Amino acid sequence: MAFKLTVDGHPHTIEIVRRRPHLVLRIDGREHEISLTGNSGDGRQTIEIAGIPFHFTRAHAGDRQIVRFGGRTFLTGIVDPRSEAEGGGSAQDHIKAPMPGAVVSVHRSAGDAVKRGETIVTIESMKLQTALAAPRDGVVAEILRGEGATFEKDEIIARLEEEAGKA
Repeated sequence: MAFKLTVDGHPHTIEIVRRRPHLVLRIDGREHEISLTGNSGDGRQTIEIAGIPFHFTRAHAGDRQIVRFGGRTFLTGIVDPRSEAEGGGSAQDHIKAPMPGAVVSVHRSAGDAVKRGETIVTIESMKLQTALAAPRDGVVAEILRGEGATFEKDEIIARLEEEAGKA
């Protein structure tokens, strides 16, 4: 079984190679033996990859997960194959709020060229700050929520468009 996962706008292909006796995943073509060794019930978890433990915390944000690891926060989500089949263009043009909250800072302005993964805005929800990144290369068409503005889950915070000459 294979699926696509985005981490801060970067797509990754993950395939379940084997479930027993240990979980083996093929991530972007490389195989990794994985075991979830700890789950405290409060979001703190430990995962072992090739015998090396990694500690992280995670929280649900609707159909996405917010993962904090190594001092950084990542927004993850499963890519819906139906949206890819439909071209997926409009979904990648919108930067949506994964949960209700407020805009802490705006890092880009309308007209700025951005690369996939560059932070557009930083939001805060439940005292957790999350960087919302560009899902693809492009130009910021508009920022719909400025610093201090509040928003609801799935509300569009910013919109991208194609770079001139690349449409």
